[in-house]
Amino acid sequence: MVEGLPPDGALARRLAGHHWEHRDFMLADVVDALGQLVTDFRNVNRAEKTPPTPYPDRAWRPEKPAAKQKRERQARHEAEEARAGYLRIVSQVTPGHAGKR
Repeated sequence: MVEGLPPDGALARRLAGHHWEHRDFMLADVVDALGQLVTDFRNVNRAEKTPPTPYPDRAWRPEKPAAKQKRERQARHEAEEARAGYLRIVSQVTPGHAGKR
């Protein structure tokens, strides 16, 4: 029953979390590659005393909601670890302030 549905139909968009197809991702990769090539060309042919031009940001791409949640969860976990490490150092260096926050 589901086999005959189009690859860009409503069900496929719902499962993927976006409406992009393979060609859209490939086009974003081409845009990124062209941006890097133009930047390389400009850096090679720049004046000697001018600073190099940084690479442009990558083209936006959609992502699955689960990937975004995983990235946010990882960032929270790293922030909690950093905070715990900071508090551990503070408690070792200044024992009088160990219980205070």
